[in-house]
Amino acid sequence: MSSALYNRDILRLAAAIPHHHRLDHPDASAGRRSPTCGSRVIADVRVDGEGRLAELGLDVRACALGQASAALMAAHAIGRTAQEMAQAGDYLRAWLADPQGGAEPDFWPGMAVFAAARDYPARHPSILLAFEAVAEALARTNGQGSGSDARLQRSAGA
Repeated sequence: MSSALYNRDILRLAAAIPHHHRLDHPDASAGRRSPTCGSRVIADVRVDGEGRLAELGLDVRACALGQASAALMAAHAIGRTAQEMAQAGDYLRAWLADPQGGAEPDFWPGMAVFAAARDYPARHPSILLAFEAVAEALARTNGQGSGSDARLQRSAGA
């Protein structure tokens, strides 16, 4: 592996994941696991009355790249909808797959730190885990806020 892949910025992000705890009573939960490396992320969410992410809880058991991605995602996810999170994941997937994707992606703050990872397709799934887990958990809420009768059961997923 290239030292550029696991650089100081990646390692700093990996060591400081916001919302790195499970929620006691989430509106929904979802888990994702990378079949390549075994990394996994479980996301618990609570949404507001407009279906936007109000509270986030994460259980991240991933490599440094997966942890760093979870940190960037969590730092900017509050207030986002399921559609916005799914779209961010789609943009991230496309950007990672395109070696000419540009140095500074504009779909999510800070993602340029993963530019070197574009050369390592086997690492892409772990970078996508947190975005996919949160998008799935938000989609499971069907836009229902905390306290609704549509609350879904907590799932370890994946």
